[in-house]
Amino acid sequence: MILVTGATGTIGSELLRQLVARGIPAVGMTRGELPGFVQADFEHPDSLRKAIDGVGTVFLLSAPGPRVPEHDQAMVAVTVGSSVGKIVKLSAIGTTDEKMPGNWHAAGESAVRESGLAWTILRPAGFASNVLRWLPAIRAGQPIPNQTGEGEHAFVDPRDVAAVAAAALVSGDHDGQTYTLTGPELLSVPDQVAVMSDILGQALQVVDVPLDVYAEQLRAAGLDEGFVSVAVRGAALVRDGGERTMTKDVEQVLGRPAGTFRAWVESNRAAFA
Repeated sequence: MILVTGATGTIGSELLRQLVARGIPAVGMTRGELPGFVQADFEHPDSLRKAIDGVGTVFLLSAPGPRVPEHDQAMVAVTVGSSVGKIVKLSAIGTTDEKMPGNWHAAGESAVRESGLAWTILRPAGFASNVLRWLPAIRAGQPIPNQTGEGEHAFVDPRDVAAVAAAALVSGDHDGQTYTLTGPELLSVPDQVAVMSDILGQALQVVDVPLDVYAEQLRAAGLDEGFVSVAVRGAALVRDGGERTMTKDVEQVLGRPAGTFRAWVESNRAAFA
């Protein structure tokens, strides 16, 4: 049995869908009570112990934020002496790179590697699906906010991330590996908007958002200062051309090219209606 944490999010939900479609026994873990899911909370070790009872493999996905190290370490700690034999951890691109802000995943990666279990670590780039956050602006006929200027990034299709995770969960071929998962092309926000304009048949516009304005917007949304700092420094890094990593790891694992941003938008055209 595979336990999928973060099971209602972008990657967790897609991973569960793919595993179930392949007939692979899997169950999702959520903090809230949902039918068909295991209820557990990273803040409560006893609930984690119950969640992993009878589980052989864990997909470890902690929600982004300053608590990631504690949550990752909590899950690793309860696996000691349990039925769990493998952990596949979802990390983030650039983890352990000194220029990257936050590095919330570094401690969790270390805990997984030192757990004594089989492990695989996945470091995805920003998701192609993150453009869904632009929906309110698109529907209101407003320009799309751009915090990263002309900075480019190799956005990855979340379906590819889930497919690589599934491969690592069900096969020992990827044990002990750390994969950096990216798309096959470098795109700026204006590039993404141009693709979307073409596919959606709309003349979408872009407006530059200075980083100080971005910080105030995040604070107004109720985010704590630690999250604001990491988000703003991350945007600055991309804006300055500091995150242009592109790999072939998706293709290496899946035996096919990584999906393009255009393909993702075409597949999800209905979401923008």
